[in-house]
Amino acid sequence: MRVLSIDPALRKTGYAIVEETAPKSYRAVSYGIIHNKASLRQSRCLVGIRDALSEVIAKHAPDCCAIEATIYVQSFKTAITLGAARGAALLAAAEAGLAITEYAPRRVKQAVVGKGGADKQQVAYMMRALLGLTETPSPDAADALAIGLAHLYASDPLRAVKPASQDV
Repeated sequence: MRVLSIDPALRKTGYAIVEETAPKSYRAVSYGIIHNKASLRQSRCLVGIRDALSEVIAKHAPDCCAIEATIYVQSFKTAITLGAARGAALLAAAEAGLAITEYAPRRVKQAVVGKGGADKQQVAYMMRALLGLTETPSPDAADALAIGLAHLYASDPLRAVKPASQDV
């Protein structure tokens, strides 16, 4: 199974393509960050996210999509902005016909680090170790890798990772 995984944000959306190569053996096919300049209007950022993810989907042909579920934020404005970025990412996946599953951040961290309160550096380090990467990925890319790995773990009946919801 090949998974497109997304950690959405307006300025730095993390993405990854992660696949299972053999039972309980995983690899990162591609990962990175979709950067949107601070000077870019929000509407252009949303188009940029959708277009970049559409290119990733066309290039790597994932079987499904896993995305970080909506998180609690104290700022109404931040919540709206994150929701818009998620919408652009979800649109790209939906247009490609991918089944979409959401994962709560704490569940992802629990699945890949072993504790739901892990910090970003711990997640990045574990992604390097678990996926055999030659360098530690940036926090946004590491989060996307972790979401993809959590989704692959969730498809294993012997693991206990539950999605927040499926087919968003």
